[in-house]
Amino acid sequence: MNLVLSDRPLSFFQTHPGLAEYIDLSRLRIANCVGCFGCWTRTPGRCVIRDDAVQVYPRIAASRRVLYVSRLYCGGYDLPMKTMLERAIPIQQAFIRLVDGETHHVQRRVEPKEAVILAYGESSPEEQALFRRLVARNAKNMNFASHRILFVPEEQAEETAQKEVLAWNAC
Repeated sequence: MNLVLSDRPLSFFQTHPGLAEYIDLSRLRIANCVGCFGCWTRTPGRCVIRDDAVQVYPRIAASRRVLYVSRLYCGGYDLPMKTMLERAIPIQQAFIRLVDGETHHVQRRVEPKEAVILAYGESSPEEQALFRRLVARNAKNMNFASHRILFVPEEQAEETAQKEVLAWNAC
């Protein structure tokens, strides 16, 4: 499955639904993770908070290709994407494994991913470097087989997302 996970509406994917599954996080009701770890203890693999996130993280886990579209904010994902990624913790287990000499969580039926992270908005070279480090660390916990980061101005976000997904479908 190909997935586009965006923190903003992208009209192209609303009018071309067959290219990839498209989820606009800005239109969903997703609460903050409360850190209860119920997804590891009380209801393994399922978040105890019953909101729209429970429909999204299984799709992330099942996807072979994911395009994350997020405003770059202080060297990280902006709030809608950050909140969703934190709520995706049920796709990991409480157990730890070594990856490249670092400790990371064991995945729970998560497909290896080709990931493209489209970070839009104004940003400095320092902010971009910080984001690259964040994504590199996330890549190991999120089972990225490969990943690329694209930094674009806000007005180019939709066009760049469209080009990336069309390239997937050309393969």
